[in-house]
Amino acid sequence: MSNSQLVCIVDDDPSVRDSLSLMLGLKGFDCRTYASSEAFLSSPPQRPACLILDLRMTGQDGLALQKQLKEMEQTVTLEVIFLTAYADIEVMRQAFLNDAIDFLEKPVVLPRLLEALEKAFERLHTSHQNQTVVKGLELLTPREREVLKAVALGHNHREIGQLLGISPRTVEVHKGRVMEKLAVKTLAELLRLIMTAANNKAL
Repeated sequence: MSNSQLVCIVDDDPSVRDSLSLMLGLKGFDCRTYASSEAFLSSPPQRPACLILDLRMTGQDGLALQKQLKEMEQTVTLEVIFLTAYADIEVMRQAFLNDAIDFLEKPVVLPRLLEALEKAFERLHTSHQNQTVVKGLELLTPREREVLKAVALGHNHREIGQLLGISPRTVEVHKGRVMEKLAVKTLAELLRLIMTAANNKAL
């Protein structure tokens, strides 16, 4: 596991915080622990993270914290995994409506937690890619966007030139600028980003 994978553990039981932090730390995760929702809100992470959140805590409970984070203007992306000794179907439904990754019972089974964390970080990675695409697309000129759409349709430089009334060399220049703005180096990377943008209706 990469040390860049940040896990924030919010639980009012110190034994749970310590055991999870130790187990996940040994697996290579960067772990931070919080004794309450309020403690987390007073010192939130400054980079994308997975939040392992106890459902029932003293003070603000986990479901309320999840809802508050969902409603806040977030500067970083957070994915939530819930832990609980018991929960009813309605509580679980509310958690999943707010995009929880998973709902795990205590005591935590490590392989099950690692599986949930893998899903969480996959979603974080996808979210980061989507944000990169959106930001890059905002930098494109109208002509560069036309070239990008033509590339997405599978046209070569000559065909794009004919469609847009420009030379193949000019098409190549525009495509190079598109790739620079989208921070890709190969045509394969560009096509993957185009597919991502299309799936998110950004193109």
